[in-house]
Amino acid sequence: MNTTPRAGLRLRMTGISKRFGATQALDRVSLEVQAGEALALIGENGAGKSTLMKVLSGAHAADAGTMELDGCPYRPANPHAARQSGVAMIYQELNLAPDLSVEDNIMLGQEERCFGFVNRAAQRRRVHEALNLLGHPDLRPETEIRHLSVGARQLVEIARALVSWARVIVFDEPTSSLSRRDTEHLFDVIRRLRGRGVSIVYISHFLEEVREVCDRYSVLRDGRTAGAGRLAEVTEAQIVSLMVGRTVEELFPKVPHQPGDVILSLDGLSGERMPHDVSFSVRRGEILGIAGLVGAGRTELLRCLFALEQVRRGTVHVMDTVPRASPRDRIGAGLGLVSEDRKGEGLAQIRSIAENITYSRLAPYSRHGWLNLSALRRGAQRWMQALDVKARSPDQDVSELSGGNQQKVALARLLHQEADILLFDEPTRGIDVGTKAAIYRLMGELALAGKAIVFVSSYFAELLAVCDRVGVMSRGYLREIRPAAEWTEESIMARAVGSEQ
Repeated sequence: MNTTPRAGLRLRMTGISKRFGATQALDRVSLEVQAGEALALIGENGAGKSTLMKVLSGAHAADAGTMELDGCPYRPANPHAARQSGVAMIYQELNLAPDLSVEDNIMLGQEERCFGFVNRAAQRRRVHEALNLLGHPDLRPETEIRHLSVGARQLVEIARALVSWARVIVFDEPTSSLSRRDTEHLFDVIRRLRGRGVSIVYISHFLEEVREVCDRYSVLRDGRTAGAGRLAEVTEAQIVSLMVGRTVEELFPKVPHQPGDVILSLDGLSGERMPHDVSFSVRRGEILGIAGLVGAGRTELLRCLFALEQVRRGTVHVMDTVPRASPRDRIGAGLGLVSEDRKGEGLAQIRSIAENITYSRLAPYSRHGWLNLSALRRGAQRWMQALDVKARSPDQDVSELSGGNQQKVALARLLHQEADILLFDEPTRGIDVGTKAAIYRLMGELALAGKAIVFVSSYFAELLAVCDRVGVMSRGYLREIRPAAEWTEESIMARAVGSEQ
C-alpha cells in the first residue's frame, strides 16, 4: 500500500484490531478522513464504533494497526495526549464532574495558566467564545454541572472540545439529548468548524441527521468494515442492510392492539418547578406519546408520576387507588420507569446485569431473608435471552455493555418487575435502528398484553409511528392530546413552541 499522505488527508487508521479476552471487538478496520470533511461512522450498538474511537482518542491501545495524523505517525498514550495532539472526543455517555462549574469542566486539563496560577479572565473568554459558537451565551460559566439538564450538559461536553483547538473532533451521538433548536445550532457549528479545516467523525443512529452533516460514510458490523462510500450514492435501506447484515423492511413494526379500561389517571398534577396542572388518563393496551422540546417538562412529568420529584398538588390514580408518593409505593402499584439518564440513575453501572434486572422485585428469589443467587441469575438470564442482550453472562457489569444493550437491561428490569404501567423516558436515545425496531415491536407486544405505556421522546417520527395518542408539552403545560393520526411533525413542533395549529 502507498503510505504517502494525499493532499488534505487529515486522519488515516489502517488495519486496527482490538481484542478483549475472547471478544474480538475490532478486526482490521481502516478509515480515512480528509481535512474539513465529515465522515459518518455507522453501525449497530456493539459493532465496534466506540471501541474504534477510543483507540483514536487514546483510551484504548490497539493490538494491531497504525494511525497517522496529517501524515505523521500517531499513537497517543492516553486521552490527554490525544487531545494535545489535536484529537477531541465527545462521548455519548457524558463525562463531567457534577460538582464543578461549567467553566471548570470545559477547561479541565487545559487550563489557562500564568506563573503557575489559573488565568480566570483568559479562561472565561475562551469559554464564552465556545458557548457563543454553540448559540448558548446564556449558559453561565459559574453554574455547577449538577444543576443543569442532560441537554445542557451535552452542550458543555461539546464546548470542551471546541476550546481545545482540535484538528479532529469525534461526535458520538451528540444530539441524543438536544432539542431541535440546539441540534440545528450544532449543525451550524460543525459547518463552521469544517470551514476552518477541522475534520469531523460523526456517530449517529439518525440516518437523516447523518445525511445533513456528512459527506461520506463507513459502516461497521461485528467489528469489521461492512461498507463505505459517499452518502449521496446510497439509500437508507442499503445502509441499514449493511448495518444489520439483512434487509430491514420495517423500521417501525406494528403490533395491532386495542386500548381497554383506564388504568392510570392524573388530575391537576404539578411539581415544584414543573409540570403545571397536568391531567390525562391512559388505558390498558394503549401507548400514549409525550412530545415537546428539551426543558418542556416531559421528564419532570414522569419523575413526579414515579414520585422521584416532589408533587406540589394533584393526584395520581392507579385503577381505584391513590398510591402514596414514594417510588416504593408507585412500584407496588404497578408503575415502572426507564430513565433518560441510564448512566446517572437508570442503571447501577458497577453492579451486574443480574442485579440490575432483579433489583425492583427480589421476592421470587428470597426465602427467610436469604437470596438464592443461582435462581436470581437464572431469572435474569431468561430476560436477557428474551431481549437479546449481548453479554458474556448475567454476572457481567452493566458498565461493560454497549449503550443499546444497557437500554435492553433497563427494559428487562421493568418486564421482570411485572409493571402494568410503563413510563419510558427517551428509551431509544443512542440506540441503533435495528435495536429501535426491536423496542418498537416490544412496546406493541406489551400493549397487546394489556400494559399501559407513557412514551416520552424528542424524535417525533417515532411517536407518530408507534403511539395511539400523542400529547405535546410546552413550558411545563400539557397543551393538547390527539390521536397520533391527527398530528404531523410540523403541527407537533408548532404546539411545542407555543403556536396554535
